[in-house]
Amino acid sequence: MLKTTLTPFEHKLGSPLTKQPISVLQINLGKRCNLACTHCHVEASPKRTEELSPQICDQLIELIHRFPQIKTVDLTGGAPEMNYGFKPLVEAARLLEKEVIVRSNLTIYFVDGFQEIPEYCARHQVRIIASLPCYLEDNVDKMRGKGVYQDSIAAIQWLNRLGYGRQQNLVLDLVYNPALPKKESFSLPPQQQQLEQAYKHYLKQHFDLDFNQLFTITNLPIGRTKFYLKNQNLHQPYLQFLEENYNSNTVEHLMCRNQLSIDYQGNIYDCDFNQMENIPAQTSTGELLTVETLLEFDSLDVIREIQTAPFCYGCTAGCGSSCGGALV
Repeated sequence: MLKTTLTPFEHKLGSPLTKQPISVLQINLGKRCNLACTHCHVEASPKRTEELSPQICDQLIELIHRFPQIKTVDLTGGAPEMNYGFKPLVEAARLLEKEVIVRSNLTIYFVDGFQEIPEYCARHQVRIIASLPCYLEDNVDKMRGKGVYQDSIAAIQWLNRLGYGRQQNLVLDLVYNPALPKKESFSLPPQQQQLEQAYKHYLKQHFDLDFNQLFTITNLPIGRTKFYLKNQNLHQPYLQFLEENYNSNTVEHLMCRNQLSIDYQGNIYDCDFNQMENIPAQTSTGELLTVETLLEFDSLDVIREIQTAPFCYGCTAGCGSSCGGALV
């Protein structure tokens, strides 16, 4: 008989999920985007207007300057390049020789006002992690919109000409997302290294493209993915599938353990997924946190226990999943 209830994630762990020293700031600059992808957990689109304010941007720059333990500043959105604060944060972090990641949809390079972004990123040696959920055109356009695949290929060619994927200090990584299921025949992403080789072979053979790594990311049941699954009566079965594939070896490597996720209003979360589900991070006394309060505490390491939820099974199923791909 099929199990009908989930084991609470914290019970599955057997002990609280705890923070390690913070080394990564992932900052969501806002909801503005030139695309409205079917799998977008942020629910970004061209109609959204929410974005970082100058005040919060200044606080974030102070945070970056004050804490040498920050090794990586990871900028996301929406299309991060479209939202306020993109360039000031890039330049503040690179001035201190911190790694800067921008999570790009690639098509932004062809939008009026943003055509200089590839050269800007190359000049500042920004690491680009770009969404290309399949190496086949039909699959990409179904998920992201008609014409997105060809624009993405042209964007990667542009980046290659600048040295991305070909020079050591210009890193270009791609991200694979599975298609959303149409029935209860769920699957986890394929083995990351094997799929990476398939991507590299196909894109080189057909378009003479180069990139560094492929990251496979499990679709987490939040945002538009959750709405889709609920509409198909697949939400609970999908969560059960993820629990059935729980892998305890992934827990040590979860991205939430050494990361703070910050929204465009300056609120602090344990990870990007908790941010989208409005599950804020807390101190041991239950206090909610903002960038301003971290500056007042004069510490990034004020969270002991990470807030968990049923969708955490998505990060711990199979080989695991994170913003940096498979975990084990």
